[in-house]
Amino acid sequence: MKKITLFILISFFMITANAQNANIDKEAFAHTFSIVAKDPGTGEMAIAVQSHWFSVGSLVSWGKSGVGVVATQSFVNPAYGPNGLKLMSGGMSAKDALEELVKQDEGRDYRQVAFLDVQGNVAAYTGKLCVEAASHIEGDNFSVQANMMLNNKVVPAMAEAFKAHENLPLAEKMIEVLKAAQNAGGDIRGKQSAALIVVGPKKVENSWEEKKIDLRVDDHQNPILELERLLKTARAYEHMNKGDLAVEKGEVDIALEEYGIAEEMFPDNLEMKFWKAVAMANSDRLKEALPVFATIFEEDDNWREMITRLPKAGLLNLTEEEIDQITDL
Repeated sequence: MKKITLFILISFFMITANAQNANIDKEAFAHTFSIVAKDPGTGEMAIAVQSHWFSVGSLVSWGKSGVGVVATQSFVNPAYGPNGLKLMSGGMSAKDALEELVKQDEGRDYRQVAFLDVQGNVAAYTGKLCVEAASHIEGDNFSVQANMMLNNKVVPAMAEAFKAHENLPLAEKMIEVLKAAQNAGGDIRGKQSAALIVVGPKKVENSWEEKKIDLRVDDHQNPILELERLLKTARAYEHMNKGDLAVEKGEVDIALEEYGIAEEMFPDNLEMKFWKAVAMANSDRLKEALPVFATIFEEDDNWREMITRLPKAGLLNLTEEEIDQITDL
């Protein structure tokens, strides 16, 4: 074990010295494993990544709706992200865009980069000085890549996992790929952070519509499992959002259905229980809603005060007597 640790330390300092000679920012150090992929059915594109490095998602993962996704890792040159997306946005393929940027990069030998464009074309590059085990595999609508892995089984395991979970939604499929990488050995240093971005197939006008899913775990003992938990939570809130939109349109039955699905996915969340109960009350099911409200108030009495504020906002259409039935619980 001491010999392995000594080898890693010596390798790190040798690479850092060489990196400085190549004008590489030594602070952008994110050895990792990642996947870029497209769902040919929905057109969604995604990147998922895990590393034993703080906040890997802030450097490695990039994506733009209607354009593509980028993973830039090893001794990270973050410029590959925005510059690659800009070239692909202008119509350049993933392969041509990556080749163009690698050609301009004096530190190319230390880089590991993968591009995927909106057509599903992929291109990956692993510099000859990336720390072993380092490699990539390009496939149909995906590329998997890793460096500084415990062994050379990680990248093949990622490729197989992507193919084996073809029936899952893209975001969930990306999580399974990260799990496979970790189970095969993962980063030789261990685990610390992870990230997942999903973008749509068409360009958007508003910046807030850019990413359909944007999740980061910056520092955690089990970042992939935490990322999976956040994704499940995000899915539940997608149904909450649909319920809110239905309420705005006066479609109470639809709202009730969406809130119910969200509550099933995240049963301990009081807010999901609350809005489902509100939807029941608004659909002449107050008697059924009352015990739900009582349970909520018992855990957090602030929701009782919330009830008094909803009628003015048009979100609770009950008589004063009915509202008193709720607040008197």
